[in-house]
Amino acid sequence: MSYAMVLGVGFLAGLLSGVIGTGSSMMLMPVLVLLYGPQQAVPIMAIGAIMGNLGKVLSWWREIDWKACAAYTVTAVPGAMLGVRTLLILPPHAVEITLGLFFIAMVPARRWLAQHSIRFTLGQLSLIGAGVGFLTGIVVSTGPITVPVFMGYGLVKGAFLATEAAGSLAVYAAKVGVFEHFGALPMRIVVDGLITGFSLMLGTFAARRIVARMSPKAFKLVVDGIMFSSGLSLLFAAAR
Repeated sequence: MSYAMVLGVGFLAGLLSGVIGTGSSMMLMPVLVLLYGPQQAVPIMAIGAIMGNLGKVLSWWREIDWKACAAYTVTAVPGAMLGVRTLLILPPHAVEITLGLFFIAMVPARRWLAQHSIRFTLGQLSLIGAGVGFLTGIVVSTGPITVPVFMGYGLVKGAFLATEAAGSLAVYAAKVGVFEHFGALPMRIVVDGLITGFSLMLGTFAARRIVARMSPKAFKLVVDGIMFSSGLSLLFAAAR
């Protein structure tokens, strides 16, 4: 029953993530924490995120902006490795509050950037990647941050999904590597992570048809809705 629950929720989470680029962790983490506990849920979700992002990369391979991906990952990967090492010394509520406010603020910020035709450069992607990678090492997911970052570079729909996924794939691989280095990846967690990732991959492949039919305007509206709800959910979690 537990695996059936993970597979079902994982497929829906992968479908959501395959449409807007993020959201899988926020749907799956409550289920994983309930079934496996918070300490095991984090590395399980990290393995699942690798497979989920791999699904998006394979679905939109030809549309990846490799320059943007390289500019982001060159600083995000070492940032994530440093973030994992400092995970246990930071107050989690402070992180949740900061990220929650940031996600909500990024909704009007993304619209302001679009209205004023402001675009991030490759150099700015590298600067942002260092901070986002560090945060990704600390929290389960910073997808709502990378969404406005890559969209601010000018990517939408398939190009956005593929490039963001390729960058996140490298970051989560580094995160899992650090978990393995510190002995936090026994075989049981690896197996559970692979099962979770399999369901995410199925969802991301199914999402391709939905994205292909969406207009750029509708795509951006859905992204704004998810960022706003993500921010509220983090603030709610911090207030409990």
